Amino acid sequence: MNTIKRTLQDKISERIEPNKAILLFGARRVGKTVLMRELIKTFSGKSMLLNGEDYDTIALLNERSVANYRHLLEGIDLLAIDEAQNIPDIGSKLKLIVDEIEGVRVIASGSSSFDLLNKAGEPLVGRSTQFRLNPFSQNEISQMENALETRQNLESRLIYGSYPEVVMLNSFERKTDYLRDIVGAYLLKDILAIDGLKNSGKMRELLRLIAFQMGSEVSYEELGRQLGMSKNTVEKYLDLLSKVFVVYRLGAYSRNLRKEVVKAGKWYFYDNGIRNAIIGNFTPLAIRQDVGALWENYLISERIKAADNESQAKEFYFWRTYDNQEIDLIEESYKGLSAFEFKWGDKKPSAPVAFATAYPEASYEVINKEGYLKFIS
Repeated sequence: MNTIKRTLQDKISERIEPNKAILLFGARRVGKTVLMRELIKTFSGKSMLLNGEDYDTIALLNERSVANYRHLLEGIDLLAIDEAQNIPDIGSKLKLIVDEIEGVRVIASGSSSFDLLNKAGEPLVGRSTQFRLNPFSQNEISQMENALETRQNLESRLIYGSYPEVVMLNSFERKTDYLRDIVGAYLLKDILAIDGLKNSGKMRELLRLIAFQMGSEVSYEELGRQLGMSKNTVEKYLDLLSKVFVVYRLGAYSRNLRKEVVKAGKWYFYDNGIRNAIIGNFTPLAIRQDVGALWENYLISERIKAADNESQAKEFYFWRTYDNQEIDLIEESYKGLSAFEFKWGDKKPSAPVAFATAYPEASYEVINKEGYLKFIS
């Protein structure tokens, strides 16, 4: 796995500064620990690596006092804490450390954003920089394969995804077993650790329904009826799933034209392999009915990875009118508005008339297998 250097490594190294914290988020098993070890390896000062899942680490940081942290960090230039979301009140503890321990630098990783951001006693506003580590991007994988191999491996990426260990495994059987293990053992671990949320069965059922509706507009009321829960509970569960980086939502783009859909949402998975493991389908593309949805999920997720890895300020949406003119992806950035339609086949439809009329300044492009590498780069 060390043969692939993560794009974020140099960017994070540049931001390691005295009395500042780096917050590194990402799903379980995407390589946060490996990246932290690489960052420590290239850091010139003295470092300490702690694991938030270790009881001794929790005990060391338990006493939230300047005296305790000065004693613990004497002579330490870089404090790195892996799986920091497991440490109670980690946000306020990090704040005290970066405020009071002269010269110390902090990196904290988390497979959920619950404690590091939402439950911190005092936020790390002005004291931290946030990064999100995703499964391997195709740009990163290109370090170990040429353009021909990339094209040959496209079907594997659509079916098995790009988790680091999955990419490194040679057989499809081992890839399948690994993804099933992740879904069974790791996927919901952070969510189910929250007090009062014990219904893992309902959460898994919800994930399956979202997986089958991937790329389609989702009705929370309908999901609630199917699962026997309220609309508000469905929204709560989906919010939690997004905070552990399993799924993400695209909202509808609109400048409030009367015929544009404005309140709908589509849900996608950060990784195709996780989605396919949830529904238990690793069959070849030639005999699948969901190739279009897999293609769309893969391309959007790769585009989001690129934005995260390059720290690009972009907003992502889909677009549709009430008479069903639609576009798969809308990107909004300082460069303007860009629209993309994804086709697994060779069709290249023109931009919908309503969109071209409403947004004449926007670019429009159809992405198929011939031009996709440029798009995801």
